[in-house]
Amino acid sequence: MTKLSLGSHPYLLGFEQLERLLERSAKAGNEGYPPFNIEQTSEMSYRITLAVAGFAEKDLAITLEDRQLVIRGRQADEAEDRIYLHRGIAGRQFQRSFVLAEGVEVGDAIMENGLLHVDLNRAQPERVVQTIAIRKG
Repeated sequence: MTKLSLGSHPYLLGFEQLERLLERSAKAGNEGYPPFNIEQTSEMSYRITLAVAGFAEKDLAITLEDRQLVIRGRQADEAEDRIYLHRGIAGRQFQRSFVLAEGVEVGDAIMENGLLHVDLNRAQPERVVQTIAIRKG
């Protein structure tokens, strides 16, 4: 059986980049830490919320490159003189990636009560109607 890819379907022209984005998302391998929510806050906006208890603003980095939003966390090394009897609060480094659709822009990033909120806004698409002239060959 032949695998039909998105870019090779006869009615989907120019969607090769979408297929690459889907493959990149599948390979991201987010293992579940830190937990996060994605909510739609209005018809044209979204909010990603990550639970980053124990991380300070200086421990977090948010970047956007090639339509991919990457949120990284890395805590500074703690003093080695601490002796833990039980250590249940995860403090390991992490990286979360989100592929954004064309027209979605990153807004504010807000730290509140151990939660990092990243707001996303979708621009209203322009409606373009173009008439194509037919020439005689």
